[in-house]
Amino acid sequence: MKKFKVGLQLYSVRGDMEKDFCKTLEKVKEIGYDYVEFAGYFGHSAEQVKEILNKTGLTCCSVHQGPELFIEKGQEAVDYLKTIGARFCAIPWYGIENYENGNFPKTIEMFEKVGKLLKENGIKLTYHNHDFEFKLLDGEYILEKIYAALPDLIEGELDTCWAKYAGVDPAAFIRKYSGKMKTLHLKDFTCNKLASGPVYALIDNSGNEIPTSKEDNGFAFRPLGMGMQNFPEILEAASLCGIEYVIVEQDESKDMPALEAAKISRDYLKSLGL
Repeated sequence: MKKFKVGLQLYSVRGDMEKDFCKTLEKVKEIGYDYVEFAGYFGHSAEQVKEILNKTGLTCCSVHQGPELFIEKGQEAVDYLKTIGARFCAIPWYGIENYENGNFPKTIEMFEKVGKLLKENGIKLTYHNHDFEFKLLDGEYILEKIYAALPDLIEGELDTCWAKYAGVDPAAFIRKYSGKMKTLHLKDFTCNKLASGPVYALIDNSGNEIPTSKEDNGFAFRPLGMGMQNFPEILEAASLCGIEYVIVEQDESKDMPALEAAKISRDYLKSLGL
Protein backbone atom coordinates (compact mmCIF):
# COMPACT_ATOMS: atom_id res chain seq x y z
CA MET A 1 0.00 0.00 0.00
CA LYS A 2 1.10 3.55 -0.73
CA LYS A 3 2.73 5.49 2.10
CA PHE A 4 0.38 8.40 2.64
CA LYS A 5 1.17 11.64 4.41
CA VAL A 6 -0.81 11.32 7.63
CA GLY A 7 -2.41 14.39 9.17
CA LEU A 8 -4.83 15.38 11.91
CA GLN A 9 -7.72 17.79 11.43
CA LEU A 10 -7.21 20.01 14.45
CA TYR A 11 -10.94 20.48 14.92
CA SER A 12 -10.61 17.06 16.58
CA VAL A 13 -8.65 18.63 19.46
CA ARG A 14 -10.14 22.12 19.41
CA GLY A 15 -10.66 22.23 23.17
CA ASP A 16 -7.00 21.49 23.77
CA MET A 17 -5.97 23.98 21.08
CA GLU A 18 -7.95 26.73 22.78
CA LYS A 19 -6.33 26.00 26.15
CA ASP A 20 -2.73 25.64 24.94
CA PHE A 21 -2.13 26.03 21.22
CA CYS A 22 1.59 25.26 21.19
CA LYS A 23 1.54 22.40 23.69
CA THR A 24 -1.29 20.70 21.82
CA LEU A 25 0.60 20.84 18.53
CA GLU A 26 3.65 19.41 20.28
CA LYS A 27 1.51 16.52 21.51
CA VAL A 28 0.03 15.97 18.04
CA LYS A 29 3.55 15.56 16.69
CA GLU A 30 4.55 13.33 19.61
CA ILE A 31 1.74 10.85 18.98
CA GLY A 32 2.78 10.44 15.37
CA TYR A 33 1.19 13.00 13.08
CA ASP A 34 3.47 14.88 10.70
CA TYR A 35 0.79 17.02 9.04
CA VAL A 36 -2.06 19.13 10.33
CA GLU A 37 -5.17 20.72 8.90
CA PHE A 38 -6.25 23.86 10.73
CA ALA A 39 -9.81 24.82 11.65
CA GLY A 40 -9.13 28.11 13.40
CA TYR A 41 -6.02 29.76 14.82
CA PHE A 42 -7.20 30.92 18.27
CA GLY A 43 -5.93 34.47 17.90
CA HIS A 44 -2.50 33.63 16.54
CA SER A 45 -1.00 35.52 13.64
CA ALA A 46 0.21 33.65 10.58
CA GLU A 47 3.79 34.34 11.60
CA GLN A 48 3.18 32.91 15.07
CA VAL A 49 1.55 29.80 13.63
CA LYS A 50 4.45 29.30 11.24
CA GLU A 51 6.95 29.67 14.08
CA ILE A 52 5.14 27.05 16.15
CA LEU A 53 4.92 24.67 13.19
CA ASN A 54 8.66 25.03 12.66
CA LYS A 55 9.29 24.44 16.35
CA THR A 56 7.19 21.30 16.51
CA GLY A 57 8.24 19.87 13.15
CA LEU A 58 4.68 19.80 11.85
CA THR A 59 3.61 20.80 8.34
CA CYS A 60 0.32 22.47 7.51
CA CYS A 61 -1.11 20.65 4.51
CA SER A 62 -4.55 22.23 4.50
CA VAL A 63 -7.02 24.45 6.32
CA HIS A 64 -10.78 24.56 6.72
CA GLN A 65 -12.03 28.04 5.94
CA GLY A 66 -15.43 29.36 4.99
CA PRO A 67 -15.39 30.98 1.53
CA GLU A 68 -16.92 34.24 2.74
CA LEU A 69 -13.63 35.29 4.33
CA PHE A 70 -11.94 35.40 0.93
CA ILE A 71 -14.77 37.48 -0.49
CA GLU A 72 -14.45 39.90 2.44
CA LYS A 73 -10.66 40.09 2.83
CA GLY A 74 -9.31 38.87 -0.50
CA GLN A 75 -5.54 38.67 -0.74
CA GLU A 76 -5.08 39.32 2.98
CA ALA A 77 -6.87 36.06 3.79
CA VAL A 78 -4.88 34.18 1.16
CA ASP A 79 -1.58 35.55 2.44
CA TYR A 80 -2.31 34.01 5.85
CA LEU A 81 -2.52 30.58 4.22
CA LYS A 82 0.62 31.18 2.19
CA THR A 83 2.55 32.15 5.30
CA ILE A 84 1.61 28.97 7.17
CA GLY A 85 2.34 26.86 4.10
CA ALA A 86 -1.12 25.47 3.28
CA ARG A 87 -1.38 23.68 -0.07
CA PHE A 88 -5.14 23.18 0.15
CA CYS A 89 -8.06 25.15 1.50
CA ALA A 90 -11.29 23.25 2.14
CA ILE A 91 -14.77 24.68 2.33
CA PRO A 92 -15.73 22.95 5.59
CA TRP A 93 -19.50 23.43 5.53
CA TYR A 94 -21.93 25.15 3.23
CA GLY A 95 -25.55 24.51 4.17
CA ILE A 96 -27.98 22.79 1.85
CA GLU A 97 -30.06 25.96 1.59
CA ASN A 98 -27.25 27.42 -0.52
CA TYR A 99 -27.88 24.80 -3.21
CA GLU A 100 -31.64 24.30 -3.19
CA ASN A 101 -34.44 26.66 -4.26
CA GLY A 102 -32.50 28.07 -7.19
CA ASN A 103 -29.45 29.09 -5.14
CA PHE A 104 -26.98 26.69 -6.76
CA PRO A 105 -25.74 29.07 -9.52
CA LYS A 106 -25.09 31.90 -7.05
CA THR A 107 -23.15 29.57 -4.76
CA ILE A 108 -21.04 28.26 -7.63
CA GLU A 109 -20.30 31.84 -8.71
CA MET A 110 -18.84 32.55 -5.27
CA PHE A 111 -16.87 29.30 -5.22
CA GLU A 112 -15.45 30.23 -8.63
CA LYS A 113 -14.21 33.60 -7.37
CA VAL A 114 -12.57 32.00 -4.35
CA GLY A 115 -11.12 29.14 -6.38
CA LYS A 116 -9.53 31.52 -8.89
CA LEU A 117 -8.02 33.69 -6.16
CA LEU A 118 -6.52 30.68 -4.41
CA LYS A 119 -5.27 29.15 -7.65
CA GLU A 120 -3.47 32.39 -8.53
CA ASN A 121 -1.60 31.96 -5.24
CA GLY A 122 -0.75 28.29 -5.65
CA ILE A 123 -3.44 26.92 -3.33
CA LYS A 124 -6.12 24.43 -4.34
CA LEU A 125 -9.72 24.91 -3.25
CA THR A 126 -11.29 21.69 -1.96
CA TYR A 127 -14.72 20.78 -0.64
CA HIS A 128 -15.34 18.88 2.59
CA ASN A 129 -18.73 17.21 2.42
CA HIS A 130 -21.34 16.20 4.94
CA ASP A 131 -24.14 13.75 4.23
CA PHE A 132 -26.58 16.25 2.74
CA GLU A 133 -24.42 16.81 -0.35
CA PHE A 134 -25.41 13.28 -1.34
CA LYS A 135 -28.99 14.42 -1.79
CA LEU A 136 -30.18 14.61 -5.37
CA LEU A 137 -30.54 17.95 -7.12
CA ASP A 138 -31.82 17.77 -10.69
CA GLY A 139 -31.05 14.06 -10.68
CA GLU A 140 -27.45 14.36 -9.46
CA TYR A 141 -25.76 14.38 -6.09
CA ILE A 142 -25.19 17.97 -4.99
CA LEU A 143 -21.53 17.11 -4.36
CA GLU A 144 -21.03 15.85 -7.90
CA LYS A 145 -22.77 18.90 -9.32
CA ILE A 146 -20.26 21.07 -7.44
CA TYR A 147 -17.34 19.08 -8.87
CA ALA A 148 -18.77 19.24 -12.39
CA ALA A 149 -19.45 22.98 -12.25
CA LEU A 150 -15.83 23.86 -11.41
CA PRO A 151 -13.64 21.00 -12.64
CA ASP A 152 -10.44 23.07 -12.77
CA LEU A 153 -10.98 25.06 -9.59
CA ILE A 154 -12.34 22.68 -6.96
CA GLU A 155 -11.68 19.10 -5.96
CA GLY A 156 -13.01 16.84 -3.27
CA GLU A 157 -11.83 16.31 0.26
CA LEU A 158 -14.11 13.34 0.79
CA ASP A 159 -15.26 12.86 4.36
CA THR A 160 -15.55 9.09 4.52
CA CYS A 161 -17.84 9.15 7.56
CA TRP A 162 -20.50 11.33 5.98
CA ALA A 163 -20.29 9.49 2.68
CA LYS A 164 -20.82 6.16 4.45
CA TYR A 165 -23.57 7.57 6.64
CA ALA A 166 -25.35 8.90 3.54
CA GLY A 167 -25.36 5.35 2.14
CA VAL A 168 -22.51 5.86 -0.31
CA ASP A 169 -19.54 3.46 -0.46
CA PRO A 170 -16.48 5.66 0.25
CA ALA A 171 -14.06 3.37 -1.59
CA ALA A 172 -16.26 3.27 -4.69
CA PHE A 173 -16.62 7.05 -4.65
CA ILE A 174 -12.85 7.49 -4.40
CA ARG A 175 -12.39 5.17 -7.37
CA LYS A 176 -14.99 7.10 -9.36
CA TYR A 177 -12.96 10.28 -8.89
CA SER A 178 -9.56 8.69 -9.33
CA GLY A 179 -6.88 11.33 -9.80
CA LYS A 180 -9.22 14.15 -8.80
CA MET A 181 -8.67 14.19 -5.04
CA LYS A 182 -5.45 14.66 -3.10
CA THR A 183 -6.82 14.87 0.45
CA LEU A 184 -9.11 12.45 2.27
CA HIS A 185 -10.81 12.57 5.66
CA LEU A 186 -10.67 9.34 7.65
CA LYS A 187 -13.45 9.27 10.24
CA ASP A 188 -15.06 6.34 12.02
CA PHE A 189 -18.47 6.05 13.63
CA THR A 190 -21.20 3.72 14.77
CA CYS A 191 -24.95 4.01 14.25
CA ASN A 192 -28.03 1.83 14.13
CA LYS A 193 -29.21 2.90 10.69
CA LEU A 194 -27.48 4.67 7.83
CA ALA A 195 -29.03 7.63 6.02
CA SER A 196 -31.55 8.33 8.78
CA GLY A 197 -31.36 12.10 8.97
CA PRO A 198 -29.05 14.74 10.44
CA VAL A 199 -26.88 13.58 13.33
CA TYR A 200 -24.97 16.82 13.93
CA ALA A 201 -26.07 20.22 15.11
CA LEU A 202 -27.92 22.19 12.49
CA ILE A 203 -28.55 25.92 12.78
CA ASP A 204 -31.47 27.68 11.13
CA ASN A 205 -31.28 31.15 9.59
CA SER A 206 -32.19 32.72 12.95
CA GLY A 207 -29.30 31.02 14.73
CA ASN A 208 -31.46 28.46 16.52
CA GLU A 209 -30.40 24.83 16.78
CA ILE A 210 -32.56 22.37 14.86
CA PRO A 211 -33.27 19.07 16.67
CA THR A 212 -31.54 16.02 15.16
CA SER A 213 -31.96 12.26 15.32
CA LYS A 214 -28.48 11.65 16.72
CA GLU A 215 -29.46 10.01 20.01
CA ASP A 216 -32.33 8.02 18.51
CA ASN A 217 -30.00 6.63 15.85
CA GLY A 218 -27.26 5.63 18.27
CA PHE A 219 -24.80 7.67 16.22
CA ALA A 220 -21.39 8.19 17.80
CA PHE A 221 -17.97 9.17 16.49
CA ARG A 222 -15.22 6.69 17.23
CA PRO A 223 -11.43 6.52 16.86
CA LEU A 224 -10.35 4.78 13.67
CA GLY A 225 -10.77 1.03 13.80
CA MET A 226 -13.43 1.18 16.49
CA GLY A 227 -16.43 1.82 14.28
CA MET A 228 -18.09 0.45 11.17
CA GLN A 229 -15.75 1.72 8.44
CA ASN A 230 -13.73 -0.64 6.24
CA PHE A 231 -10.51 1.36 6.24
CA PRO A 232 -8.31 -1.24 4.53
CA GLU A 233 -10.65 -1.07 1.54
CA ILE A 234 -10.83 2.73 1.66
CA LEU A 235 -7.07 3.07 1.88
CA GLU A 236 -6.50 0.58 -0.93
CA ALA A 237 -8.76 2.67 -3.16
CA ALA A 238 -6.97 5.83 -2.04
CA SER A 239 -3.56 4.32 -2.80
CA LEU A 240 -4.62 3.56 -6.37
CA CYS A 241 -6.39 6.86 -7.02
CA GLY A 242 -3.89 9.60 -6.26
CA ILE A 243 -4.68 10.51 -2.65
CA GLU A 244 -1.62 12.12 -1.04
CA TYR A 245 -2.87 13.08 2.42
CA VAL A 246 -5.07 11.04 4.74
CA ILE A 247 -6.39 13.31 7.46
CA VAL A 248 -7.85 11.91 10.66
CA GLU A 249 -10.87 13.70 12.08
CA GLN A 250 -13.08 12.90 15.07
CA ASP A 251 -15.73 15.55 15.55
CA GLU A 252 -16.45 14.57 19.16
CA SER A 253 -14.76 12.37 21.74
CA LYS A 254 -17.11 11.83 24.67
CA ASP A 255 -15.63 8.63 26.10
CA MET A 256 -12.01 9.76 26.40
CA PRO A 257 -9.84 12.86 25.99
CA ALA A 258 -9.64 14.04 22.39
CA LEU A 259 -5.85 13.64 22.21
CA GLU A 260 -6.15 10.07 23.47
CA ALA A 261 -8.67 9.33 20.72
CA ALA A 262 -6.33 10.93 18.18
CA LYS A 263 -3.52 8.65 19.39
CA ILE A 264 -5.70 5.54 19.07
CA SER A 265 -6.50 6.54 15.49
CA ARG A 266 -2.82 7.12 14.70
CA ASP A 267 -1.81 3.80 16.25
CA TYR A 268 -4.51 2.05 14.20
CA LEU A 269 -3.08 3.50 10.99
CA LYS A 270 0.39 2.38 12.09
CA SER A 271 -1.01 -1.13 12.47
CA LEU A 272 -1.97 -0.94 8.80
CA GLY A 273 1.56 0.08 7.86
CA LEU A 274 1.03 3.86 7.70
